[in-house]
Amino acid sequence: MTKKTKTSQAACADRHSLYQNSVQDTEAELDFVADIFKQLNGRQLRLLREDFCGTANTACDWVKRNKQNLAIGIDLDEEVLEWGRQHNHAQLKPEQQQRVQMIHGDVMQPPATQVDAVLAMNFSYYLFLERATLRQYFRRVCQSLQADGVMFMDAYGGYEAHQEMEEERDCEDDDIGEFVYIWDQHRFNPINHHMNCQIHFKFPDGSRINKAFNYNWRLWSLPELQEILAEAGFSRVHVYWEGTDEATNEGNGIYAVETEGEADAGWICYLVAQK
Repeated sequence: MTKKTKTSQAACADRHSLYQNSVQDTEAELDFVADIFKQLNGRQLRLLREDFCGTANTACDWVKRNKQNLAIGIDLDEEVLEWGRQHNHAQLKPEQQQRVQMIHGDVMQPPATQVDAVLAMNFSYYLFLERATLRQYFRRVCQSLQADGVMFMDAYGGYEAHQEMEEERDCEDDDIGEFVYIWDQHRFNPINHHMNCQIHFKFPDGSRINKAFNYNWRLWSLPELQEILAEAGFSRVHVYWEGTDEATNEGNGIYAVETEGEADAGWICYLVAQK
């Protein structure tokens, strides 16, 4: 009698679902974006464009918040967009679906529609390795914005960002249960700041998904980014730095405009650029 082989957790897992549950926090991100836009402009943010949108998780969550909210998502990867259509867009109510446009295309050639805000999150723009290319992208974003439009980006750094190392974090997925997210700074070249980063997942049964996601990036510094944004036509660029919880000495999730930050081992901040 042939013994049945038990299917591993890795074989059952969906890498896009794992990513959304380990990397993305759309609620906190959208809270920040909406609050800062209102502070800067005195009006509500309504039309948002999510560049490098992947599964369009953020765009779909944006339209759930208010019946007046509209979203556009752009990504080059049709396979990832299709996953987002089936798992995120399809879960919306019919009238919400009509307020989300998911575009298979290049962020360098965005639609003509001018938007209130453009988001480039999860360090997605790091894939632009040359200054001229990044400046061109920022210029296209600036041209896509309304007169009082705002670009929101995240950035990371710190002395550990230059190291070839792995970090693990416990996470949970609705379908697969508990899993471990592994961030792998696999290779870093200090001469040009080009780096290869990978995301792996491992499971309680010992199985793994290696290189679930693979990124060839340039680690851009905050001074470089602020300078290039200004060169691209943005009038003001603000760095929103995370505060520190005095009890734990860890980040408290509250971001405020700063001109001086702590030389931490690792940090994540937001860049907010006004047209």
